[in-house]
Amino acid sequence: MIYLLRRFAFYVAAFFVALTFNFFIPRLMPGDPSARIIASFQGRLNEAQIDAIRQSYGLTGSLWEQYLTYMGSVFRLDFGISTVQFPEPTASLLFYGATWTLVLVGLAVFFAFIIGSMMGIHAAWNRGGFFDSFFTPINVMMNAFTPAIVALLLFYAFSLQLQWFPLGRAHSTEIMPGFTFLFIGNVLYHATLPVLSIFLVSFGGWHLGMRNVMINLLNEDFVILARAKGLSDRRVRYRYVARNAILPQITALALSIGFLLGGALVTEQVFNYPGLGKFTFTAIGSRDYSFIQGQLLLLTASVLVANMLSDIANVILDPRLRT
Repeated sequence: MIYLLRRFAFYVAAFFVALTFNFFIPRLMPGDPSARIIASFQGRLNEAQIDAIRQSYGLTGSLWEQYLTYMGSVFRLDFGISTVQFPEPTASLLFYGATWTLVLVGLAVFFAFIIGSMMGIHAAWNRGGFFDSFFTPINVMMNAFTPAIVALLLFYAFSLQLQWFPLGRAHSTEIMPGFTFLFIGNVLYHATLPVLSIFLVSFGGWHLGMRNVMINLLNEDFVILARAKGLSDRRVRYRYVARNAILPQITALALSIGFLLGGALVTEQVFNYPGLGKFTFTAIGSRDYSFIQGQLLLLTASVLVANMLSDIANVILDPRLRT
């Protein structure tokens, strides 16, 4: 419990540091988010209206006053008004984009982690066999590809040439959103290529990571003792070796959240998918402080929560951490 409390205190401190950087980094960029809105009125605004627009974006007062206002608004979950989708609240755009990004990243991570780890277990247990000799080099090669290359290849082959999958969007416009089999199936159909592009560049890493850790554990004393006791291969493989080898995988899973969300930015741009990555790309070009800050804050919170959950999982799986 003390271990978890220390980790929780660390994550809270890291979150406040991230909040501070999240406030200052967009303000180091040239430009002003309110300037785009004010310029669109072509000089028809008076001083009071200009001040009201600047105030809505938290740009009035000194930098310290803006910082305090920003901190208060974060804890009220008020991220301001989006410049690109003016006057849409940033929070609603973040929720909408995060929902679709979680569909992509969640499905890709789930299948990549499960399939890659199981392949790594089988390859390590049969080291030097056909499965290990055939699939391990392929996964090393696939792990070297970037999401952009794989996404473009899949898009060109299956969307443009073969036309098996749609060119973009999260679902067909003629289908009403709702928890129906028709809508869910249509969403999965549109998400197939984006999910596959993220899966192909990530599952090889889980395979290699699990394989290497398991190989290092196979000659440990507790494994030799388990075999000497006459335990079955299946029990030694999963209850003794894989259970210990999965601990670094869980930590790596938490650390990869940021990378996967960053990779989704490229994937969403290629497949015109309405997720956080696509909205963030547009927001950076438009100097949309509100959305940039909200997205970075959401990304930071996701990574911290994922690491906290990995610490809890490690305590459950590793009895040594409890003492």
